[in-house]
Amino acid sequence: MALAFAPAAASGLRLAPSSLPLPHPLRTSPSSGLLRAATSASPRSRRCGCGAVVRCAKRTGKRRYPSEKKRLDRRHKDLLRQAAPEEGSAERESGYWRLFKLAVPARDDPGKDFTGISLPLLQSIAKAIKFPVASMLPDEAFTVVRKSFDARKILKEPQFTYTVDVDVKKLLDMEPRAWDFIARLEPKLGVVEYMPKKKLASDLISMLNVSNKGYNNEQGIKDTHNGSIYPQDKKPRVAVIGSGPSGLFASLVLGELGAEVTLLERGQPVEQRGRDIGALAVRRILQSESNFCFGEGGAGTWSDGKLVTRIGRNADGVQAVLKTFVHFGAPWNILVDGKPHLGTDKLVPLLRNIRNHLRESGVTIRFNARVDDLIVEDGQVKGIVVSDSELQSGSGSQKLTFDAVVLAVGHSARDTYNMLQQHDVNMSPKSFAVGLRIEHPQELINSIQYSELAAEVQKGRGRIPVADYKIVKSVGERDSEDELEIAEQSRSCYSFCMCPGGQVVLTSTDPSELCINGMSFSRRASKWANSALVVTVSDHDFKPFESHGPLAGVEFQREFERRAAIMGGGNFVVPAQRVTDFIRNRLSVTTLPSSSYRLGVRPSKLHELFPPYITEALQQSIIMIDREMPGFISNEALLHGVETRTSSPLQISRHGETYESTSLRGLYPVGEGAGYAGGILSAAVDGMYCGFALAKQLSLFHGDVESFLGKAQKQIGFVKY
Repeated sequence: MALAFAPAAASGLRLAPSSLPLPHPLRTSPSSGLLRAATSASPRSRRCGCGAVVRCAKRTGKRRYPSEKKRLDRRHKDLLRQAAPEEGSAERESGYWRLFKLAVPARDDPGKDFTGISLPLLQSIAKAIKFPVASMLPDEAFTVVRKSFDARKILKEPQFTYTVDVDVKKLLDMEPRAWDFIARLEPKLGVVEYMPKKKLASDLISMLNVSNKGYNNEQGIKDTHNGSIYPQDKKPRVAVIGSGPSGLFASLVLGELGAEVTLLERGQPVEQRGRDIGALAVRRILQSESNFCFGEGGAGTWSDGKLVTRIGRNADGVQAVLKTFVHFGAPWNILVDGKPHLGTDKLVPLLRNIRNHLRESGVTIRFNARVDDLIVEDGQVKGIVVSDSELQSGSGSQKLTFDAVVLAVGHSARDTYNMLQQHDVNMSPKSFAVGLRIEHPQELINSIQYSELAAEVQKGRGRIPVADYKIVKSVGERDSEDELEIAEQSRSCYSFCMCPGGQVVLTSTDPSELCINGMSFSRRASKWANSALVVTVSDHDFKPFESHGPLAGVEFQREFERRAAIMGGGNFVVPAQRVTDFIRNRLSVTTLPSSSYRLGVRPSKLHELFPPYITEALQQSIIMIDREMPGFISNEALLHGVETRTSSPLQISRHGETYESTSLRGLYPVGEGAGYAGGILSAAVDGMYCGFALAKQLSLFHGDVESFLGKAQKQIGFVKY
């Protein structure tokens, strides 16, 4: 039955009237589910012989047709059998077997920080290979590849889930009686898989073989990939704009391969940036170029430091980035943890180490350097105009010439988008999401997710990880007979940047606008848990701002950031509302629950902030979440406004192979600000691949990057986060 909501009352606040479109009222999708994305596929039409139009939607994942699933299963089984040696053959005496989904009950496991081989894990391994006595298996033959915690309600009890590699030669040398069981082991996709040799993805620095090993960079890089890296007499000059993950990894690659790289960052190094953020939190002083969005490391530095991605955790490129982080000081367990994160306190020294390495390898790093314009001649970038970001734009500017410019700005560099539009660079609006940030007491989320096991969390110091959640709901009009119309009206509402043991922070870059995000330190020891609840929006929703062309999504964001600032009353006070009042469309008149947001909250009518189609989607989703997480709707739950910068509102067109702009030669847009990434890992991977692609064009690299990093994700239009 559809849920009905009273229309939002007219706001008593002086908000600018909105001409935003009002799509059909939203109703709950019967197929919505927790922890599962009910994505709407684009229908395709074909006409049969009788003249009738038949529309069918492409089905993927769990929604595939049974016959298609069977075909895929047969294909996978054939591939696995071909990869593994025949049963009982001598070839099985070497190589590796990867065992997935090895479960150890939480009560028996040593805990989240232990990544060795325990007796309960040996028992799970013995069960997988059908070995009778677990204690006879040698620990040394096994390596933990992945460890994650699973507390889903469908399980009998919470458990740790492992992925383990078995070194066959070592196992048989130490326990010959295991041969009978290895000889009969049957490969099964996602459960038991054979590898002739172990995957050993290297960190980027070791991969390029230039890390303090005595090679002379002036004479060229040592050939480590079959003649793929070549010296060059004259170094090409490359500007990298932005020191976020994509800019840093592009600089690492280009600098190590012999380019003369200048890395320009409009903000401050992490040490000064931390002081500026402290001044914002204590004295309400916003530095427009050094804040939660701008500065060394990008917006992700003062966030949760999540290292999760949807582009493939086991992809060689992703593994290379993770191991590069470890190379520069990140904890080793990020390679094993199922949900790795660093936290701001671990990111700061990591960035300092990367900065020092870049400078030692010859990269020039300029902080406080804002790029105001591009120097363009005959459709090609020839250089940039740089000014001191503490001064007014254009004053004291300097013109610098370069052979190529890597544009690695973040999603808040709105002045850069304006500059690109003036140069007629091909850009297009991109879907993103907007909403509110919800905050609960962390103990409440622990109790909802873990029940009696919640006592084991101990503010991040216990055996059990601090509880989080990941939510995806689909809401939309389902009464139409037109499947095309249904697809257009469906919207996803999902949790974004969930920060267990974290705090709500200000991410505004303009005093007249208000937007927020969440952050956590490595221990996640705060007494609050917060997450954005956001609704997808697309170019259809940006029609009132279509006069801004490709920047329509930017203006859409600004509309609600300005409204939130007015609702909060100014001075960076955030408008807030109890969840119980938000779903009833009423102002919170009693004292609000305590909030982690340090600049203050003000009771407000957040149900009037957005157009009804966004508000109702959020309300319906919250109600659905509470059905599966009883207690989610609570008097202690507080909504904060507004969350708008979930990803870039546009995408800068580029060629898939070269990463060069389709409309301006010599410009290489990468990372989150360009619309090709969403988070630390995917941005770093994008910058790394761009570095190799550009190095190839500059004749610094003549090899095949896919031979050692695998294929890059082809991100055209839709970005996987």
